[in-house]
This record gives sequence, C-alpha cells and structure tokens, in this order.
Amino acid sequence: MGVREARLLRAPNPNIFFFIILLSCYFFMSSSFAGSDSDALLSFKDSLSNTRALSSWSPSTNPCKGNRGNWIGVLCFNGTVRGLQLENMGLKGTVDLNYLVSMENLKTISFMNNTFTGAMPDIKKLIWLRSVYLSYNHFSGEIPEEAFLGMRFLKKVLLTNNEFSGKIPLSLTALPRLTELRLDGNKFEGQIPDFHQPSLKSLNVSNNELNGPIPPSLSKMDSTSFLGNENLCGEPLGSCKPPKVSPSIPPSIPPVKVSGKKSVRNIVLIVVILVLVAVAFAAAFIISHLRRQQGLLHENKTPTLLMNDHNKYAASYGSPMQIKSPETHAHPRRSEQGKLFFLWEDRATFDLHDLLRATAEILGSGTFGASYKATILSDNVVVKRYKQMNNVGREDFHEHMRRLGSLTHPNLLPLVAYYYKREEKLLVSDFVENGSLAFHLHGNHNIDDPVLDWPTRLRIIKGVGKGLSSLYSTLPSLVAAHGHLKSSNVLLNESMEPLLNDYGLIPVINQDHAQHLMMAYKSPEFAKYGRITKKTDVWSYGILILEMLTGRFPENYLTQRHDPDADLVNWVNEMIKQKRTSEVFDSEMEGTRDSKGELVKLLKIGMSCCEEDVETRLDLNQAIEMIEEVDEGESD
Repeated sequence: MGVREARLLRAPNPNIFFFIILLSCYFFMSSSFAGSDSDALLSFKDSLSNTRALSSWSPSTNPCKGNRGNWIGVLCFNGTVRGLQLENMGLKGTVDLNYLVSMENLKTISFMNNTFTGAMPDIKKLIWLRSVYLSYNHFSGEIPEEAFLGMRFLKKVLLTNNEFSGKIPLSLTALPRLTELRLDGNKFEGQIPDFHQPSLKSLNVSNNELNGPIPPSLSKMDSTSFLGNENLCGEPLGSCKPPKVSPSIPPSIPPVKVSGKKSVRNIVLIVVILVLVAVAFAAAFIISHLRRQQGLLHENKTPTLLMNDHNKYAASYGSPMQIKSPETHAHPRRSEQGKLFFLWEDRATFDLHDLLRATAEILGSGTFGASYKATILSDNVVVKRYKQMNNVGREDFHEHMRRLGSLTHPNLLPLVAYYYKREEKLLVSDFVENGSLAFHLHGNHNIDDPVLDWPTRLRIIKGVGKGLSSLYSTLPSLVAAHGHLKSSNVLLNESMEPLLNDYGLIPVINQDHAQHLMMAYKSPEFAKYGRITKKTDVWSYGILILEMLTGRFPENYLTQRHDPDADLVNWVNEMIKQKRTSEVFDSEMEGTRDSKGELVKLLKIGMSCCEEDVETRLDLNQAIEMIEEVDEGESD
C-alpha cells in the first residue's frame, strides 16, 4: 500500500463527516421539539383546573409514539403532536394559548363539552391552526374584530352554545379557506357581515340576537341557519319588509269661537265620537284575539314533542304522528330555549326545528315519560321526554349530561343530544332496531322472532356486566352508576349485543319520583334502611340474570304491589331447596342440552348477586369475574 492510499485511509471522508453532523442535528432537534411539546402541554395542563381526566399526561412518557398518542386527547403524526382533542373531560378554568405557541405542528384544537370560562382564547397566536372547536363551554364577552386575523389555514370554527356577545368579528370574513362556521346559541348582535369565501359550505348563526338583512352571499344557505333571530330578514327567511311609516298627524283644527249651547253641544258630540272610535278599536282587537286563539287551538290538535302542560299526546302505539312546532309569539329565554345540545361532534347534527318537523312514531310510555322514534336526515333516533328531572340546577344538569355524553363503551347506548327546559327535558339517542331484551324474553314470539337461546343469553349477561363495569370506572362518584337496570333498559343491537340504556340518571331525577319508580330504590337495602349502596346495581344485575335464565317476568319488583308468592328470588330459592333446579330454567330456551352444569353455575351466581345482606352479596367485579368463567358448553 502506497503513501497516497495510507493518507486516504487516515483522512476522514468529508461527506461522511457532514452526514454525521446532519444526523446529530436531526436527533437533537427531534428530541428538543418532543421535549418542547411535552413541556408545553404539561404547562398548559397546569394552567387548568379539574384535570383528573389528563392523568396520563406524565413527564416520564412522550406524548406521541409514531401516529399514536400516549397521552389521552393528544393526536399524533410521525411522532409529533398534530392535535388536541380534549372533549367531555370536565375541564375548567380559562384557556391560555400562550403555553402552546411553540407547538408549530399543532393543526387542530377541540375543547368542546367542558366548563371553560372567560374571554375568547387568543386564537391568532396559533396562526397555523386549521380547526378550532370551542362549542358547549361558558366562554363569554365580545370577540375582538381582529381575533382571526392572518389565519390563512383556518378551515373550521365552531363556537356553538357559549355566551359570546357583541358583533360577529369581521376577521372571520377574511379567512380564505373557511369551510364551516358555527356561531349558533350565543348572544351575538348587530348585522351579519358579508362572507364572500367560495369555500364556505356550512354556516349557522341561529339563536342569537342578530338583526337586519341577511347578506346576499349567504342567501343560498339553509333557512334553519338563521332561525331564532327575531329581527333578521332577507333570503332564505323571506324578503325584508319596508320600514313602517308613522301615520302623519292631522293638522290641528283651529278653535272655533262659539258660545253658549252650541259650545256644549260640540263638546258632547266630540266626546261621543271619541267613545265610538274607542269601542270600535276594542271590538276589533277582541275579534282578532279570539280568531288567533281559535287558530292556536286548532294548531295544537297536532301532536308535538315540545309542548306545555295543557297539551297531551293522543297517538296510539305505533301510529304515525307528524310533529310540529306550536305557533307562538313568545320569545323564550335567550340562553336555553330552542336548543339541542349535541354531545358527539362526528354526528350529523340537526336542530330543534328539524326534530319538531320530523315524522315520529310513539314507542310507548315508560316510568319517566313517553318515547318516540323520529327519522331525521335519514337517521332514526329515539326521543325520550322527562318531566321529573329537576333535582339539580341548569349548570349542574348540563355538566352531568356532558359526563354521560362522554361515555364510550360497546355495551352502553350513547347519549347523542339533549334539550333543557326547566319543566321538561328531552334525551336523544340512536334507535336500536332489535328492541329491548324484555321484548325478546316476554314478547309474542313467532318464527321470525325466535326465543333467545342459551349462548345468546350468556353473551348478553356478560355484555351487561362489561357495561356496568365501564359505568363504575367512569362514574366513580355515583353510588349506583346505573340505578335503573332492568330488561326493558337493555337494548339489543343487530349482533344481539346488549346496550345499557337509562343509566346515570339518579343525580338529576327528582328524588321522590326516583324512589317511587327506579329499580335501585326497590332493593332490599333501601326497603330496610332507606339507602342505596355500591352493591345496589349488583342486586338488579342478579334479578336480570334470574329473569333471563327462568324466563319469568320479575313483576313484584316492577310494580307497586308486593306478592311474596311472585317474588322471583324466593321462588328460585324454594326450587333449589326442593331439588327441582332443572325446572327453574326457561323451557323455551334452546341450546341447553349439554350445558346443565354451566346453567346451574350461572344460576348460583345470580342468587349470590341477590343476597339481601349487602355484606354477603357479591361485589360487581367478583360477579363479572365469576360470570366470565361460565362456558356455553356444547349446544344442540
């Protein structure tokens, strides 16, 4: 090897050296940015209150791992934080975006369905944002004109149902990529500014205090986008009427100098004319009022989902019913009336006007009120009316509904939306085609609707347990997280998987009504000691298990009369004592031939859930663990 070759081996390759420097810088910058994101988010968390939901935000772990977020609510792409989805978490305080200014990869923020207060966050500090979701909070005050200045990437702005006031900021009209804008349910006033962006596809400014003509650029929007603004006019609401001109005051008649009897006669004549004119006006007003009342009475013959205490539903089970909004000139309270509060952003939303116009079908009347199936935007939803739901005030009610709306589990029926009015509440959920477990157990069966077999019943029982477990882990502050567990509150989806319904309502239902009707208050501990416990839902779960295994309707727990001979637990216990256990099981239940041992095992678990003594009764985790060990066996 020559000298030249030896020098080349000893000398470092400049290209390799440069590559190593670049690689080192890359790793340094990556770790620096990751640390920066982590520090920024932790500082932001510290600025808020009631942050229990953010317990996974820990300095010991990175927010992102590839495209997956290690921290709850953090959306990631290639190891960087691209979005914050902090929805339905009960977060409180004011939002200071200064903590997030260093996060230049942040594209979307969603703080919906929390309890944030204060002024509009200074959004333009995050100039690179594409989506801003702040709906269903308590932000208030006027939004500065320049609040969105320079945000050329911003596409979606959702500020629904806050307490913003003042004029709509003009800087919104200068967003070149704006596609969706929702300002409904606030207190905005003045005229709607002109939005010329061709990209704008969806706009909603309903239920504010806006006035004047709708800009021609928005005339093609749906009329529901502008409802609830008393003094708003123009297409698509209809043309604006010309201003009323005050009638001209007739010139005063110069006094005529008369004397004696002529003067008295003239005065009497003027008085008589004035009296006749007043009587004529009064008669016209009375006739007009009576006609209007007759019109309203005729209108109110049509059933409606939202009505006062004088209106009644007259439709029979399953009959079609057209729902209309009653004509009224009374203007409801600004902050509440006429609003549906949606709890899922990815759902196609509709407003109360759509709901009231929808074709509906009465499903029946439960313990709390009537239920209706309505078809809106090609989706079937169920609307349940509650009149006995005033146990808490407005703010606490909203907060509790948001908590229920945040629950996500395959065995819980999601709450889609709700309506708040002091004397009446509406809860909206999806329609479940297969109906309730009670119908499948006790309905009139035919070839098309066969009786549930053993494997299906076992799968349903296990699914109910999983749903209950989820409720207790996500609603730890509730003594009875469900409180009203029974077969009619277990719905079955297309795969015959159970969906728990009517859960978590004890805090908001009037207590005297709850104690009269809800399953939790029919438990042995309430009957003896006037209290419910963490094991009360376990007792209801046990009753449900016995109902499913025996096929017998637990009538004594669901009606006001108490017949010891009809007591399901006592009956099963007597049959076991008489060694007639095989006679306990539903004779119509198929698939049990080689599963007798598993059936008996589950029956004993059900009885252990129904122990009168709370101390000896199984707790929920014990029951679920034991039920999971039950096998289907070999079916027919």
